Amino acid sequence: MSIEVYRDAWGVPHLRATDPEELAFAQGRVTARDRAWQLEVERHRAQGTTAAFLGAAELGWDAFVRRARLADTARRCLARLDATDAPTAAWVRAYVDGVNDGLAEGARRAPEFTETGLAPGRWEPWTPLAVWLSTHILFAGFPTKLWREQVATRLGEEWTELFATDGPGTAGSNGWVVSGERTASGAALVAGDPHRFIEAPGVYQQIRLACPAYDVVGLAVPGVPGLAHFGHTGSVAWAITNAMADYQDLYRERLRRLPGGGVEALGPDGWRPATAHTETIEVADGEPVVIEVIETDRGPVIIGAEGEPGSSAWEAVSLRHPPRVTGELGFGTLPGLLRARTVADVDAALDGWVEPVNVVQAADTRGGLLHRVAGHVPVRDRANSLRLVPAWEPAHAWEPAPAPLPRAEVHGHAVMANARGLAAPLGVEFAPPHRAARIDELLGASAEWTPETTTTVHTDTDNPSAARLLAAVRRAAEGLSPAASAVRERLLGWDRRMAAESTDAGLYAAVRGAVVRRLAGHEAFAALREPAPYPELFRPWLALGPRVAYALETLLTAGPVPAGDVDRIVREALEEIGAGDPPAAWGVTHRLAPWQALPDADDAQWPGLAGDHDCVLSTSSVPGWTDRSARASAARYVWDLADRERSRWIVPFGASGVPGDPHHRDQLPLWLRGELAPVTTDWNRLTAEAEAEHEEAR
Repeated sequence: MSIEVYRDAWGVPHLRATDPEELAFAQGRVTARDRAWQLEVERHRAQGTTAAFLGAAELGWDAFVRRARLADTARRCLARLDATDAPTAAWVRAYVDGVNDGLAEGARRAPEFTETGLAPGRWEPWTPLAVWLSTHILFAGFPTKLWREQVATRLGEEWTELFATDGPGTAGSNGWVVSGERTASGAALVAGDPHRFIEAPGVYQQIRLACPAYDVVGLAVPGVPGLAHFGHTGSVAWAITNAMADYQDLYRERLRRLPGGGVEALGPDGWRPATAHTETIEVADGEPVVIEVIETDRGPVIIGAEGEPGSSAWEAVSLRHPPRVTGELGFGTLPGLLRARTVADVDAALDGWVEPVNVVQAADTRGGLLHRVAGHVPVRDRANSLRLVPAWEPAHAWEPAPAPLPRAEVHGHAVMANARGLAAPLGVEFAPPHRAARIDELLGASAEWTPETTTTVHTDTDNPSAARLLAAVRRAAEGLSPAASAVRERLLGWDRRMAAESTDAGLYAAVRGAVVRRLAGHEAFAALREPAPYPELFRPWLALGPRVAYALETLLTAGPVPAGDVDRIVREALEEIGAGDPPAAWGVTHRLAPWQALPDADDAQWPGLAGDHDCVLSTSSVPGWTDRSARASAARYVWDLADRERSRWIVPFGASGVPGDPHHRDQLPLWLRGELAPVTTDWNRLTAEAEAEHEEAR
């Protein structure tokens, strides 16, 4: 092989090879060396075997993955790729071969394997597709339909969309493209930051992939070849955000057990056979758990597959989503993106994209600009998008062809931030408009943008969503104690910035939390406080408290809580905070809380954060319950089309997933300050990694 591995000052791998397949092998191998533990956790999550080494706490996830048939869907998608796009299938296999080649060495470096007793396994050709599915199966937030079902049945049909907002289970992002007429260089900039649940190691991997066919820098998803979301080929750059489209449906199924043990499901054409089999989930330090896996003509049964004990007929819930129906994930797009030279190339490649549905922006060195939606959104009855629908009613079937995908011209600049806009015809719930409006305002203030000045947008902490609560605070002038009046006056003088060092931001958060708790406790919502009859896995979407927290703006001015009670609640919150110790600065309580497969015992190590859910610097907590931030920028980037070497990027931790490695968390200080690391593309400024060291290690 002629693979060459170089590293920059931050340990980011830069790979060279003679052809795309050899390069895919190199990407898989270097990822396995750098992130063996992360890769193996993702493989086990994708096939529902995490409880075998992480314990019973993972049973809920494992059962869901198996019942949703994610691994089987990945196999189907690979088979279709083999049949329709053999070169891409071979490219995926080359990546998997590289992972398998590097796993043993990577596992020797990763202490988590010894700690859990896990031995590195073997990746199958379909594993990257399964990793992609497991990473994104909850991305579109289908459990929100379970929540709306609860609201409609317990609170009333008229309130079905009352809590509509970018809820706790979804993931969003900021992104923007600035045309050359508004930059200092005269060439476009593409910039932004994906907001996801922060994981350690990070969910994005900085990498460079170079061969005679292309030379691309970007952010990869560990376990998946290529650069699906963010990349810069030198002549064209692209980036995505979540379109907030609705493309997953939940069906209310009626099932019955046949005398021989088989299962039938009631559909539009009457009772039809469903597939059914059992699977055993191994549990570390526990007894194995046997589950039944059922699939109807709509899709896999994810809730209620076991039925009522002793019952021959029961109701359940099935999940229908495009990859299971079509056998397509869109992986054929990935090589096309790497080979792209213009926005027209990016545009053409994305015509084959499926999952998830994204808003895409791109720019090239010829002045081309792109702003479009990519993905597969089924056409069906509006009720499908709102809540559970009866499987036996033909009105809820999907049309054969997917929905047309919107696009728009770019004039000066364009913003994508999950708000209702370009993708509005494709969804129900979108992010509030605050981030998009604020980015638009900031970009409009200059026509001399550079990669360096773009960080002022990334780090903006203005909190527009505070306005309605502050208006309610302003109304609460009468009858307050001196202490509560002092709290009120401080809030009315606050600059609305969620700076980490701001005690006024800490005061606002404390009052907001008190308001949220009282609203959630109001008698109008009593019916929603009862536990929902769904698996614990979906609790983040079904808990009343977080729903009230994220819909606070709406609930302050609309909903079943009378206006007089809202004003009383705000006064009571001011009194509560005024009577207690002064709240600390925002960053004292608003600290990073990343997900780790093996939680770190030293929780105090995680730093304080600026920003808030609706700030451009989006760092989400659950007001009223915790200030800890589990969601934030999983990366930040600025792609410069004038000179790729002037591009910038950052991830929350580092290039390495190995504790103790110099590049394990070396980017965290920059990430916290809102700074970006340089993208180095000059091979002469990189350090060659001695391949002999790895051969000797093997």
